[in-house]
Amino acid sequence: MALHRVSKKEDTVDDIYSTPLSEAVLPKYQMPRESSDSRIAYALIRGELALDGNSSQNLATFCSTWSEDEVHRLMNDCLDKNMIDKDEYPQTAEIESRCVHMLADLWNSPDGRGTMGCSTTGSSEAAMLGGLALKWRWRERRRAEGKAIDRPNLVCGPVQVCWEKFARYFDVELRQVPLEKGATGLRPHQLRKYVDENTIGVVAILGVTYTCDYEPVAEIAAELDAIEADTGWDVPIHVDAASGGFIAPFLEPGLVWDFRVPRVASINASGHKYGLAPLGVGWVVWRSADLLPDDLVFRVSYLGGDMPTFALNFSRPGGEIVAQYYLLLRLGREGYRRVHQACVDTAQFLAAQIREMGPFTLLYDGRGGLPAVSYTLTDPATAGFSLYDLSDQLRIRGWQVPSYPLPPDREETVIQRVLVRHGVSRDEIALLADDIRAALTRLTSGAPSDDTRIGFHH
Repeated sequence: MALHRVSKKEDTVDDIYSTPLSEAVLPKYQMPRESSDSRIAYALIRGELALDGNSSQNLATFCSTWSEDEVHRLMNDCLDKNMIDKDEYPQTAEIESRCVHMLADLWNSPDGRGTMGCSTTGSSEAAMLGGLALKWRWRERRRAEGKAIDRPNLVCGPVQVCWEKFARYFDVELRQVPLEKGATGLRPHQLRKYVDENTIGVVAILGVTYTCDYEPVAEIAAELDAIEADTGWDVPIHVDAASGGFIAPFLEPGLVWDFRVPRVASINASGHKYGLAPLGVGWVVWRSADLLPDDLVFRVSYLGGDMPTFALNFSRPGGEIVAQYYLLLRLGREGYRRVHQACVDTAQFLAAQIREMGPFTLLYDGRGGLPAVSYTLTDPATAGFSLYDLSDQLRIRGWQVPSYPLPPDREETVIQRVLVRHGVSRDEIALLADDIRAALTRLTSGAPSDDTRIGFHH
């Protein structure tokens, strides 16, 4: 079928929805034979994308869903910049270096200007780099002692799936400590049962994915100090601060979780979460340059210079790094504090609403961790509905609110979690609370009456 073409003499397009391309099902398995007008192709694809959920109503994601116009403009300016080509784009490379040093300073590195680190495609890649450095250093130490290197293990609590991937991909036993009743993450006294001479490190989470609370990094380090005193095992800590690394320094500067803890060897964070940058950028920083083994650094000469690289990815866009620098520069410490304080205040507002509704028990109320709320049904057996039912009801109004079981040994407990991000207003959260109340009415009373029917209750 011939596709609509624009006249060379007249730069106009007929009505988009009466062109041959719009009157056919868009190709799914083969490229079309002919070219199409760019404006028509754009409009049709944009129409398909409208079927996606509204990202601002996605309260499951930690990722940024709102950015200033200046961020969009900088991203467009950097569309052609490959982050790996540091010789061709030296200023973009310089901006990456500035971000690493700013984060090292933010996380209280003892040598902020000499600290080693890099950008990544996200916190998952950054976490894997931290894990690889732990394994390499453990292996070097074991070899020097003439001991076996075939059974490395990594100890953690309820972690994000990237750590399960790390363990499987890089042949490390993942010793995941079960969640105790009433706990929201790994507790220090649990470590002795899981740490041994083959432990490459302990992962502490600053913002547990399941519950949004912070694990007590300083207390975990103190327990590892005691274990070393008893056994001689020197076990380092990697802090997975995917979300909390961009929150705690601004809202709880007195909380000791970072390089102020001598046992913390490395930290990863996600720039595109509470770092407020667009997808996808992450960061990993080591306490000192010697903690990144030389074997993990490759030098590339064919890009125009002798360039060191130690990320897992190679070619990747530079715009996200430039956007991160813009945000650090634009907001400063006080700006980040104001943004995240507004999110925390809104999360606590929602927690108060949830507490008053009746059937829920709050697990986390937005205090002392991420700007979020998590809760469970107080009595699932008599509630008459499940949290999965409630998620389905809220989706009718466009809200994406996840329901899921807690990790072992608390799989029987199903919870819901709401994340409050930059760009999610107090008014939107008030509307969510109204919709939860209306959904509860429908779920507990059968067929809805006119005044509780979705779309008419505000």
